[in-house]
Amino acid sequence: MNHSHKKTKRISQIFPLIVVCLGMTSCSLLQDEQAIPYDVVFLGGRVIDPETGFDQLANVGISGNKIVSISKQSLAGSESINASGLVISPGFIDLHSHALSKLGQQFQAMDGVTTALELEAGVYPIDALSQIMGGQSVINYGASTSHLAIRQLVIEGIVKPHFTTPSTPLVLDSNPNSKSEGSVPKNAAFTQQASRQQIRSIAAHLQQGISEGGLGIGVLLDYIRGAVNASELDMVFEEAAAVKVPVFVHIVRGLPGDTEGLEQVIALSKIHKTSVHICHLNSSAMGGIEQFLELISKARAEGIDITSEAYPYNAGSTGISAAVFSRDWQSIFGISYQDVEWAATGERFTKSMWQDYRQRFPEGKIIHHYGKEQWTRVALKAPGIMIASDAMPLLSNDDRVHPRGVGTFSKTLGRYTSSSDSSTGMPLVTALAKMTVLPAKRMQSFAPAFMRKGRLREGFDADITVFDPDEISDMATYQQPLAPSKGIQHVMVNGEFVLKHGVLLEDTLPGQIIKGVSEKSL
Repeated sequence: MNHSHKKTKRISQIFPLIVVCLGMTSCSLLQDEQAIPYDVVFLGGRVIDPETGFDQLANVGISGNKIVSISKQSLAGSESINASGLVISPGFIDLHSHALSKLGQQFQAMDGVTTALELEAGVYPIDALSQIMGGQSVINYGASTSHLAIRQLVIEGIVKPHFTTPSTPLVLDSNPNSKSEGSVPKNAAFTQQASRQQIRSIAAHLQQGISEGGLGIGVLLDYIRGAVNASELDMVFEEAAAVKVPVFVHIVRGLPGDTEGLEQVIALSKIHKTSVHICHLNSSAMGGIEQFLELISKARAEGIDITSEAYPYNAGSTGISAAVFSRDWQSIFGISYQDVEWAATGERFTKSMWQDYRQRFPEGKIIHHYGKEQWTRVALKAPGIMIASDAMPLLSNDDRVHPRGVGTFSKTLGRYTSSSDSSTGMPLVTALAKMTVLPAKRMQSFAPAFMRKGRLREGFDADITVFDPDEISDMATYQQPLAPSKGIQHVMVNGEFVLKHGVLLEDTLPGQIIKGVSEKSL
């Protein structure tokens, strides 16, 4: 072969590469794509994307705050993590958490949670969220607009942004609508019906909260059932429908098997064409779980946008002064004093102790054991029902709280999944969908950030949970509620580790606030 022919051949080989490179922002003819180092690479894990059903052994490359590559080919990173034998999943999204503190978020991170939202009770004003968190955000967070906090502002004239935290001094813009009508008793927001003028003022504040980025409207209806009349409740559903955000509601609880509270919310949703999310379905339905699920399924078939959630525990937790305990709570829950536990010590109540503690410790927390395992299992496995913790506030390592804020997601994966017997548990990918992509889809139409969360695919946010499917389990109990879950090996939030090789990185704070975008502001 002569020299001229060799030269022509080399040009013909290189020319296609030149053409490809001309269409790219940058190109190197000599460097293999797979040799480009990522910031972090997870090697050889079982990669699961619950939305697409992708479930294969693969490598995952992270650069910045994004998932850049998922490949069976070798990937090189500045840091490589051996994920052999581990599941690589989207980070868990908790739609129901009252644990708005650095400590609360740390325990949730150790349970695999990368985003926790306060949607049932909510916050108002929304800008108070960053003040409540004190700039200490381990994981992503956000909140709905709190109907109760607005009621407290309008009826009592007090600013209490979040119902589970002490009053926080905040400065609001001067607004005559926010002033209460004369002298009112303490806690009137829980007992006093609003006047027409006050309802208009509540509506204006709801609009303000949504415009500030509130993720829907949170309504603690069971706590204030006697105070909220039909006009006010209609207004709440109308306001939510107008800006196309959901109402996240703690429905009115009746006697066991009573579906009236759920039927009330479904009827309002149907009338006003409002999206609605039912909080902690299992604790509201109790023994009526089958009827509740049937009503929700029927409503969906009729075109109502209704969703719900459950947690894997057979006891609830609330304040001893909760409104339900001023009613015939023993009939409502089907329990007696001995079934109620004083959270601070684990003591079980007697009648005299109950009456004494309600008077002396009105801010105290109780755990009431009223659930049955079969009810919980039915709720968790039901199609479309998401997993959410209802995590209680946590400000100190000495706090004795319900263990669900520490172990919900690990307990679900460790005790309610099964690879073979569908009668005893869910397939792993189904359980993961309930805590990743289903919550993301619930939120993404009005909070666009969730379009990039809850999935494990190239181009999506690097919120990632890596766990050992054989070891994962909750460790928190009612007696030892702050025992961290086991089996969670790595948790990454926005591309940064907050848990690494099972160890919490206490000074890492990559979490970001997530806000909504209402229909009117688009």
